[in-house]
Amino acid sequence: MDLLALTDFNLVARHGGFGRAARAAERPKATLSRRVAELESSLGLRLFERGAHMLKLTEEGRALYERTAALLTELDETTAEIASGGASPRGTLRVSAPLLFSQLAMGTLAARFAMRFPDVRLEVTTEDRAVDMVEEGYDVVIRVNPDPDENLVGRVFLRDRLAVVAAPGLSHPTEGQRVPAVMRSGGNRPATWTFWAESGETTLDIEPVLGLSSLIMARDAVRAGVGVAKLPVSLVTHDLAAGSLVQWGEVRGPDIELWLLYPSRRLLSARVAAFVEFFREAFPTGTPEELAGYMSR
Repeated sequence: MDLLALTDFNLVARHGGFGRAARAAERPKATLSRRVAELESSLGLRLFERGAHMLKLTEEGRALYERTAALLTELDETTAEIASGGASPRGTLRVSAPLLFSQLAMGTLAARFAMRFPDVRLEVTTEDRAVDMVEEGYDVVIRVNPDPDENLVGRVFLRDRLAVVAAPGLSHPTEGQRVPAVMRSGGNRPATWTFWAESGETTLDIEPVLGLSSLIMARDAVRAGVGVAKLPVSLVTHDLAAGSLVQWGEVRGPDIELWLLYPSRRLLSARVAAFVEFFREAFPTGTPEELAGYMSR
């Protein structure tokens, strides 16, 4: 198999088209098209479905891309490491991270990582959806309570939990009284919340008054006194300490787990290994208070 043709195939697959790949690599579109056609001919397979305005990997093309993209990346990194006389992290590191974690801590973390590893170009994309790491070209993803995936490995680096909080001026309800509540928009709206307070298990009758998609918006609305909300401890730690919010109780149940995930490969690139170790150092105990610490800096 022609390694150069395979490299060009991966380039086109990663960028989703000959034109975009040609612009990214600053190479002639015709050359890339010819090389991919030669690879298809040598394999006796069609790797792309070509339409008037689209280019899509065939099933065989997707399988080839998924199996060779990581190998070619490792080959490039190994060559660069040998040429530089060491295994220092270098190259582009693409990371997908959830919105709230990014807003609270990712800017500071990214800056510190970039200063420690100046030869690594870190690119962070903020999104809460489940991404396809291979198809979308990510090296690392950070996810909240992810579903098991046999193609990914990783570790929990942070555990959080939910607290029921309110502004100091909001009175506790009397029996039979409903309490205004701030909810996540688009989610379920139960009539009651059950949580643990100092007096034990407590059931609260609630009346949803706001539906907000952002937890930061929800915290700000609760600060203003509109109602109670269930919010991560990491998000409200400083408000509780300052007295701008008070805690009515804590939700019992599984922890909110933040995972650092990367493709399951025998050889881990130096830049991914550096990023994993960096997060291990940044969150040595993995408590909500550690994440809250980034908000005050």
